[in-house]
Amino acid sequence: MIGIDIFSGCGGMTTGATLAGIQVKYAVELDRSSALTYSENHSATSMLNIDIRKFKTNILTLPKKQPIVLFGGPPCQGFSKSNQKTRNKQNENNWLFQEFIRVSKEVRPDWIVFENVGGFSESLEGFFFEETLKSFKKMGYETSPFLLDASNYNVPQNRKRVFIVCSLDGIKIKEPKRATKKNNVGEALFDLPEIDNGAKFTELPYSKKAHSTYAKTMRKGLKKSTNHFITQNSDEIIKRYKHVPQGGNWKNIPIKLMQNYKDVTRCHSGIYHRLDELKPSVVIGNYRKNMLIHPKENRGLSVREAARLQSFSDDYIFKGALVDQQQQVGNAVPPHLANAVFSEILNNI
Repeated sequence: MIGIDIFSGCGGMTTGATLAGIQVKYAVELDRSSALTYSENHSATSMLNIDIRKFKTNILTLPKKQPIVLFGGPPCQGFSKSNQKTRNKQNENNWLFQEFIRVSKEVRPDWIVFENVGGFSESLEGFFFEETLKSFKKMGYETSPFLLDASNYNVPQNRKRVFIVCSLDGIKIKEPKRATKKNNVGEALFDLPEIDNGAKFTELPYSKKAHSTYAKTMRKGLKKSTNHFITQNSDEIIKRYKHVPQGGNWKNIPIKLMQNYKDVTRCHSGIYHRLDELKPSVVIGNYRKNMLIHPKENRGLSVREAARLQSFSDDYIFKGALVDQQQQVGNAVPPHLANAVFSEILNNI
């Protein structure tokens, strides 16, 4: 099967497709840093670093005898439950799903995998979700929509995503089979190098032997790993971290240390959350702004640690400035979750 990844980001879905055995031939991504990361890790794929609205499908050279799968997820910030201000029809980015529909019509692939945040199915009482389903059905596709939690698919993170799988041959697929156990934060992180607040190490050797099946899978036999970069937090923020137990959040911090907030009660539960080593992580979205705390150390998460919680293996290299790398990881579709979806498609052919 040949793949085309649009709105590819840094390559989470392509990585999952590749793990399933799909050859991804083309990718389209507007953000320059994300496109650099993608190309660094998927050199065999032709990366088109352009606005999707300028993407002309007639430039694609596709084989006639191999099935094609088109996949991707349009920008999701406008559908996020934590971003109520932009969950409306006036937000231009919310309508980029129509570009996905346009490309689908022009390419007319055998399979389509449309992905977005869990809130996509609920925004404006399901308006965008229903419009997307109607568009695929009007094109003659059988649709199989799912709301999947990444923690059920070998990803050490509670992260819900909407998938709409479409078949031109009228095949209805089932929800991918769940893993027998959930991986937790401790299994994911505790073999990685020990680093401090503000660390900037391009490459470091591992501090311990791989102590879990998940860690062994992520290491892939490597001696060293990359992207050990952490935001330099101020002394005031580090003081706050010290008051938060595993599983706790800003509510555990004395009010006297939170006086720079106009109304501390408006903080959501993900702010200053210390990860619990015995549970899957909370969502790794904008983990820098949320001040997510390492389970044992009084610091934020490194790019590599966040990537581990997203199920990117340690040979996956992120490019760009620190803030760009953090955003790439937070925006990505967990590769193991994508792998489960693509594997289910291949099982039905």
